[in-house]
Amino acid sequence: MMIKICGLFREDDVQFVNEAFPDYAGFVFAESRRKVSPEQAKALRAALIPDIIPVGVFRDADADAIAGLYSDGIIDVAQLHGGEGPELVDSLKEQGITTIKTVSVSGAEDVRNACGCGADYVMFDNGSGGTGERFDWSLLSHANGKFFLAGGIDAGNIGDAAATGAYAADVSSGAETGGVKDRDKIRTLVMAAHSQGSYKGGIS
Repeated sequence: MMIKICGLFREDDVQFVNEAFPDYAGFVFAESRRKVSPEQAKALRAALIPDIIPVGVFRDADADAIAGLYSDGIIDVAQLHGGEGPELVDSLKEQGITTIKTVSVSGAEDVRNACGCGADYVMFDNGSGGTGERFDWSLLSHANGKFFLAGGIDAGNIGDAAATGAYAADVSSGAETGGVKDRDKIRTLVMAAHSQGSYKGGIS
């Protein structure tokens, strides 16, 4: 299983990620205590190992702003957490930007209907999203295709996350201690994720 470590906002965070070598690293541009400016993200991206795929996390952002970060080489992937519709997703994809659309899961219908969003991938998170709490992962038996899984994933349950069939785990607070990224937790999470299933690396 692949893994994304999200919410990098310090130079130390990038160093920890470079040492552990996850598949994806996330920079949050939506409102969050982990939010970074384009200037901060540019500096962090420059320090990131090139083989780690940089993801920008947005909520109802302007398509041009997302495209600008992509054209500047700051992100390769746009992760969309708001009410973005198929038109915006299609616009980004036409510009070569890989898209992930987050789906808040409250019940089985949310999982069944996720494939209609038009994004390259969906990411299943709990009903309110961004809380660091898991939902009922048994609902993922209704999922079709590759998906990211977020919400309450940590070193203690990443094996269970892999058992859902998730293509990738998205971890933020589960890789932190005291609200900041923890080197040992990141290393443990990445090793555990890559030991699950047929890990191949990279976007496929």
